Amino acid sequence: MFFISVVHVNRAYVCGLSLPAEMHCKVLDMEHTAHSLRSHPLPVFATEAGTVANTPAGQGAASLPRWDLSALYAGMDDPKLHADLAEAEKKAQAFAKQYQGKISGLSGKELADAIATFEIIEEMLGKAGSYASLLFAADSSDASISQFSQSINERLTAISTHLLFFTLELNRLEEADLREKLQDPTLAHWQPYLRDIRMYRPHQLSDDVEKVLLEKSVTGGQAWCRLFDETIAALRVTLDGQEITVGDALNRLSDTNRATREQAGKAVGGVFEKNVRLFALITNTLAKDKSISDNLRHFARPTSSRNLSNMVEDEVVDALVSAVRSDYPRLSHRYYALKAKWMGLDKLEHWDRNAPLPGNDDKLIPWSEAKNIVQKAYDGFDPRMGKVINTFLTNPWIDVPPAPGKSPGAFAHPTVPSAHPYILLNYHGRIRDVMTLAHELGHGVHQVMAAKQGYFMSDTPLTLAETASVFGEMLTFQSLLDAEKDPQRRRLLLAAKVEDMLNTVVRQIAFYEFETRVHDARKKGELLPEQIGAIWRGVQTESLGPAFNFTPEYDVFWAYIPHFIHSPFYVYAYAFGDCLVNALYQVFSEGAPGFQDKYIAMLEAGGTLRHKELLAPFGLDASDPGFWRKGLDVISGFIDQLEQG
Repeated sequence: MFFISVVHVNRAYVCGLSLPAEMHCKVLDMEHTAHSLRSHPLPVFATEAGTVANTPAGQGAASLPRWDLSALYAGMDDPKLHADLAEAEKKAQAFAKQYQGKISGLSGKELADAIATFEIIEEMLGKAGSYASLLFAADSSDASISQFSQSINERLTAISTHLLFFTLELNRLEEADLREKLQDPTLAHWQPYLRDIRMYRPHQLSDDVEKVLLEKSVTGGQAWCRLFDETIAALRVTLDGQEITVGDALNRLSDTNRATREQAGKAVGGVFEKNVRLFALITNTLAKDKSISDNLRHFARPTSSRNLSNMVEDEVVDALVSAVRSDYPRLSHRYYALKAKWMGLDKLEHWDRNAPLPGNDDKLIPWSEAKNIVQKAYDGFDPRMGKVINTFLTNPWIDVPPAPGKSPGAFAHPTVPSAHPYILLNYHGRIRDVMTLAHELGHGVHQVMAAKQGYFMSDTPLTLAETASVFGEMLTFQSLLDAEKDPQRRRLLLAAKVEDMLNTVVRQIAFYEFETRVHDARKKGELLPEQIGAIWRGVQTESLGPAFNFTPEYDVFWAYIPHFIHSPFYVYAYAFGDCLVNALYQVFSEGAPGFQDKYIAMLEAGGTLRHKELLAPFGLDASDPGFWRKGLDVISGFIDQLEQG
């Protein structure tokens, strides 16, 4: 199974730092992915699952709905798109002429007006960037779309050079001066925005350096990311005499036939091995590029910049990682020992990790039934959320079927508040695809409810961005479990949920540990592919445990993970989100009064509040060492039930 949820962010426009555009997504297993943010330009990449031929019985891919992007633009040649870009450039130039070098002298009211104007320009850029990225996601094999996406990327970067001064000057304001300006109620509205920008004050460089870094990003980190994306998309794996995409081949790792899984696993490994020098070069280059940037900006360690953008302290992330790693034995090691026993195997191979359990018929679920399942789960929690879900399911906002050239997996993209979010799926008709739909619709609900905060303040930190999506999955899972009366099918549902949670928590922390070791080792010099492979094998052995035997081709399976390329150290946010939701759902299941109202208020807050403020109404605190234990205990409790069954 596999779902991708994606978030696009270009912090160059948000915080005044000329960071490259990122695409965030969650590669869980096979590899699930989830997320949503925004960016101007957006590359799209392949991940470990993808388009496959089989769709629900009686429902071919051609009959499944595709999205309609006309809420953004009518096409690549839409005159309005080019008029908007021209208008944005004109406004950006006028903005620079009016405000550059003058920010410190503005009154509170004048500064509030400047931020409001800045947001309007940025939303214009975000709308164009969203359109280009969504087109590319739907068909990255079309050369004209690829060219269009790159040209939009370059145009947006060029326009943004006129705007770069603004957040840099905001960060040069003295605290006392800003406090005085914030006495004006019109500026006080923007306090969360200013708070988030000013976190970067210690890491800000001179205006000239920031401008150079921004302008060169399209030929630096962004170019290497594009090379990765297009390389993965172009790779083909030969199976049964046919050349298929990497995504199609990886999808066979969840086939019921073990010989099919083994053949696919070895074939994919062989293709990665043939290209491993290129993937190693990309990884080495981007790791070195990040190291240079981190040193310039005085970040303490490779993960610190990510933690800062997530608005979470290094110590909180360290506590999460430590808690999960110490629980490997009672979580993943214990579960996979059970799975090996159920499958009648002494050892599992890497191609058995996502294998269906014995007795799982993996029946195909028509799209119409999937919609009903998820709609019922959200309606049962709160009709207000069910109403939002219905707008996605009854409008052309979801791109559903697998298709040639389409980005594998799934994601939710908020676009801009003046339009609406879009969701990409690759619906194959399995129960995991239903859970993916529930996950991405959770993002969609969050994005819709937070949109009232405006373009700058609707985004949540990544540590909280998975809350609504994972909570939506839990609602749907519990709805299915409650409705299932057959003990065998209940056990299979529970086991599938455990695998999903292990993929979200254990596997993502293993990914994070892999990145940490690679970036630390890269500081000492360029890494050979074999060195990277050894690090990969080490973290996989630690996290998955003694139930597994790893054959040599698995040493190159690090090569396709897009997070390592597009958004270093992003992955722990999924473990953060899953543990948070487990604790949150426990509060809900215990019947906490007013839970739904508090939950919706949390979603509507967008990025205006930090995690401590958002979780306080539920009696939760992520800085409490016991917080992570609550979330991990939920997973362990499910495994307890499986052992007893």
